[in-house]
Amino acid sequence: MRNLLFEIAYQGTRYHGYQVQENALSVAQVLQDAIEAVTGSRDDITGCSRTDTGVHANSFYFNMKTESRIPEDRFPIALNHALPPDIAVKRCQEVPMEFHARYHCLRKEYLYRIWNSEIRSPFLDGLVSEYKYPLDLPCLQKATQDFVGTYDFRAFCAAGGKEMETVRTIYEASICREEGDMVCFRVSGDGFLYHMVRIMVGTLLEINEGKIPPDSIREIIEQRDRTLAGRTAKPQGLYLNRVEYGDEWFGKTV
Repeated sequence: MRNLLFEIAYQGTRYHGYQVQENALSVAQVLQDAIEAVTGSRDDITGCSRTDTGVHANSFYFNMKTESRIPEDRFPIALNHALPPDIAVKRCQEVPMEFHARYHCLRKEYLYRIWNSEIRSPFLDGLVSEYKYPLDLPCLQKATQDFVGTYDFRAFCAAGGKEMETVRTIYEASICREEGDMVCFRVSGDGFLYHMVRIMVGTLLEINEGKIPPDSIREIIEQRDRTLAGRTAKPQGLYLNRVEYGDEWFGKTV
């Protein structure tokens, strides 16, 4: 028996999130179908996170305990032959048996891509959130810094979230124009609540629209009232961008 850690990337447009669901196609289900086709066994897989319907991942990890003897360097090639074009296995490595892709994650970075133009891009359909109004980026960048720190983010958790503990630490947050009409919000933390990043983005957009004062994010956090924060931004622009683990598992940071 081996415990294997896989890094994957996927376009979430046609999936109802990562986690297996009844009566809906998920990334995990498609992965398990491919694994069964390659190994002959439907092994359980443990993802590093849950992603919502329509959300993408540039870097996502899952681990799997398996008796398959396929070499680590050949596993990605074998699985990619069995997977659809919108999911790709990037690499595979063996990890200690006690390793857990979700519980041993130290830090995650999310990226939210906004196409800031009155003219939509046909090449980015489903891959960005469209916003046609001018963005006051210096104002919004200043506001993002109020997310940084360790706080109770209950006000940035959507109804339906199952987390009992709502305190999270945000290490970095920023928003900037990266190229042409593409604006990106980046945020990293030790964990995120249900729809937390999308509510952060929605709050910034409502600050941009003058619906929420630009200096009110800390007060919203302190009030712990979801109704004070902004709308939940669309899922299409959201990507799980980076996942970090401690070097005690690998001899280096993954």
